[in-house]
Amino acid sequence: MKYFLKKLGYLFVFALISCASTAGSYDDFFRAVRSDNASGVRSLIERGFDPNTRDEKQQTGLLIALREPSPRVVQVLVDSPKTDVDAVNGSGESPLMMASLKGQQDVVAKLLARDAAVNKTGWTPLHYAATSGQISIMKLLLDKFAFIDAQSPNGTTPLMMAAMYGSSDAVKLLLEEGADTAMKNEQGMTAVDFAKRANRESDAAMISAAAQKKPQALPKEGKW
Repeated sequence: MKYFLKKLGYLFVFALISCASTAGSYDDFFRAVRSDNASGVRSLIERGFDPNTRDEKQQTGLLIALREPSPRVVQVLVDSPKTDVDAVNGSGESPLMMASLKGQQDVVAKLLARDAAVNKTGWTPLHYAATSGQISIMKLLLDKFAFIDAQSPNGTTPLMMAAMYGSSDAVKLLLEEGADTAMKNEQGMTAVDFAKRANRESDAAMISAAAQKKPQALPKEGKW
């Protein structure tokens, strides 16, 4: 009995030390991420710290590094096979979405090389790239078969986002790639409506012209 209690005491002390070590690593990791301390992050991962650990706001280290930005830490985390490059935050935003929004083309390319998800339910990387008019990134995503007419939870498409917030070049690219100009969101708004709401009459005219150029469906037999 005495031996058992002694052994139990050792286990308890070991557990306390382990918990303290984990807590310390947690703080060290996020501190290193925010200060772009690449060697610190690499060292913690090599010692067994999970790079997919979330902070109190449900953000992973990679998402935080993209936001700061902490480019050297981004490189370490993207290169680490232990990093889940598709881990999203509480708003459903993935690293590929954030890199697309911020125009970080080199990071986008590396994430795509890691097979990061181009298509997902809800908001997508193409929505985010179109929002900030990131033409080169939009082309990369489309080359990886990004769904051009992806709909957000409220039915918004990348073309709508480009028309409202992006650039004329972004609108032009999506139209050239075959984006559906007739789609409506839950409020019944089309891409033309989005452009007009943003007082972008030239983009509204471009979308309307593209819609008129689309071939009309042939009438069904007996409906001539």
